[in-house]
Amino acid sequence: QVQLVESGGGLVQPGGSLRLSCVASGSIFRFLGMGWYRQAPGKQRDLVAYITKSSSTNYTDSVKGRFTISRDNAKNTVYLQMNSLKPEDTAVYYCKAVIGLLTMWGQGTQVTVSS
Repeated sequence: QVQLVESGGGLVQPGGSLRLSCVASGSIFRFLGMGWYRQAPGKQRDLVAYITKSSSTNYTDSVKGRFTISRDNAKNTVYLQMNSLKPEDTAVYYCKAVIGLLTMWGQGTQVTVSS
């Protein structure tokens, strides 16, 4: 079982930046596909960005050009660099790990974009 711990959320003004981190336990991180999802109040949880074990990436349209997902296998960590943040980016951000049919989630970190 892989445990995921997110960090890096907080309150930021519109146009600001945050970097989220997700650290995975265990020794299989390099085999995991990793994703960042977000869930705003009253809405479903949606994919933000995904990175495969070979570091191919994809993004939801609303964050393309603003967010960057990356991974450091030596640190068992996946990152989400978020720039030019907008109020509509406000949500709880969750890290997800996928290997085969197994899916694991972190506990989430709150991101609030407000002046």
